[in-house]
Amino acid sequence: MDKLVSNSRGRLADKVALVTGAGSGIGRAAALAFGREGAAVVLAGRREAPLKAVEQEIEAAGGRAWALPADVTDESAAADLVRGALDHFGRLDIAFNNAGVTAYKPLEQITPAEFDAVMSTNVRGVWLLIQHEIAALREGGRGGAIVNTSSIAATGGTAGLSVYSASKGALDAMIRPIALEVGAQGIRINNVSPGVIRTPMTEGVPEAALAPLAAHAALRRLGEAADVADVTLWLCTDEARFVTGQSLVVDGGFNIAGARG
Repeated sequence: MDKLVSNSRGRLADKVALVTGAGSGIGRAAALAFGREGAAVVLAGRREAPLKAVEQEIEAAGGRAWALPADVTDESAAADLVRGALDHFGRLDIAFNNAGVTAYKPLEQITPAEFDAVMSTNVRGVWLLIQHEIAALREGGRGGAIVNTSSIAATGGTAGLSVYSASKGALDAMIRPIALEVGAQGIRINNVSPGVIRTPMTEGVPEAALAPLAAHAALRRLGEAADVADVTLWLCTDEARFVTGQSLVVDGGFNIAGARG
């Protein structure tokens, strides 16, 4: 279990953060990190039970959190999620749009319905959230930070991930013009692009299959959810105040080009 110590004078003291996909993996780790640094955290996802568990972890450490189940592919749900954060905590300063799905199949085996499901969550859902988050940040007049979860699949290539890669490539392209549109209001938007990370999605993969992936990374290990969460946290602090429109790779050197010894 992650060590969680609330800090009312942390780097995110008096901030309110919204995290989607907060019930497990990278989203959970980020929510705990935000809570540890003093933010009040709105926890969003499709399943209530995992969200409530994270809520309890944050509150047990003296932090503030609120579980709010939501399907981010639904336009009204995305709007209600952001409005709920404003109504419950009075403001919004940070958003981590982390919820995502994949379809791991060769191109000719992917159905149109599977294509639509990936794009609906990974692109349309994030786009809807960003629209409402920007409106809330502008309403607050204090600026803020938005981070989305992209992937090294957006720039690398893995057989079977054509649709997933396309969805993450769309996210990388999307944030650049948005950064130009909102920068004057002090709103920053960036992506984190994880490599191979130990999350619930990899729990069923045999260690024999994971070992070559770890060996391929420059740091010779797989990533942990906290590795990505800590970078996400940094992007949301004033330490990253001059960083916007970027897709920051967090892969332990997995995607570095060139021959490997």
